[in-house]
Amino acid sequence: MINHTNERAMFYGKKDVFAYRTYLKPLSGIRKIPESDFAGRNNIIFGINVSVSVGGEELLPSFAEGDNSKVVATDSMKNFIQRHLGSYDGSTIEGFVSYVSKSFLERYPHFESIQMTGREVPFKSVKAITEQGLKESPLVFDHSRNECAEASVAMKRYGETIEMRDQKSGITGLQLIKVKGNSFVGFVRDEYTTLPEDGNRPLFIYLNIYWRYADAEQAYGEDPNLYAAAEQIKDIAASVFHELETASIQHLIYKIGCRILHRFPQLKDITFESQNRTWETVVEDIEGSEGKVYTEPRPPYGFQVFTVTQEDALQDIDSLEEQISK
Repeated sequence: MINHTNERAMFYGKKDVFAYRTYLKPLSGIRKIPESDFAGRNNIIFGINVSVSVGGEELLPSFAEGDNSKVVATDSMKNFIQRHLGSYDGSTIEGFVSYVSKSFLERYPHFESIQMTGREVPFKSVKAITEQGLKESPLVFDHSRNECAEASVAMKRYGETIEMRDQKSGITGLQLIKVKGNSFVGFVRDEYTTLPEDGNRPLFIYLNIYWRYADAEQAYGEDPNLYAAAEQIKDIAASVFHELETASIQHLIYKIGCRILHRFPQLKDITFESQNRTWETVVEDIEGSEGKVYTEPRPPYGFQVFTVTQEDALQDIDSLEEQISK
């Protein structure tokens, strides 16, 4: 949550506002990229989990004096969000959270600011026997518990004008493992070092990726050719992981970020939150096999946070040449 005022933290809101809509406008016409065969979303089920917070100086009496005359009940916030999913005519999470945030500030002019985050509740189609054989069912879906897309906006009122303060898209909960072709050598060694160097290790990472557009309105998907889909961002991350002889997680996320920005120059930057969850070896040598046996790593775990900018991408000549060649 953000501090909505300069003087003090003073805001309130609602979390875990779930809303599901069937047959939202499909997302189609997105630009194809070499790393992904993603072509769009049918949006037969559009599920979202929303958190919202609002702030403004007129809320002070509600805290200081118990005066609720300017308090919109959080139950009303929940109803507002859910009902506006019915009137939303777009096709993306980014577009919805922007639409409902602006509508909320217009409906309640005593609020000065709003921050809203929408997280996808993903449903994946299942296979069914049809007259054409085994096909994806247009009626039955599996509630996925894997990675999900999300988007957040922060808006502020300036007189009669509502301005976007921040917009961010993301994909969270990625879990990727590469079984070989990863090294970690050359790090500082001193009296505190017990970790051995490894020139060919499996690497298991948890990954959250967030991106911002230079023009926030491009995030809404109204011009799908300028929209970067979370599915495409995931596919780029997996593709670069496959291609790269990884020297470290830091090296990996830098290269992923540069590739994303080459594919989508309309993006301003990419921020990574990564965790090292690499398994521990139980059996090193198995006769007649290059395989090994592993178990879950013991806590604690390492993490990295890094933002890749367009300037980084322009200086990353190797990735640029890879992009041009494909």
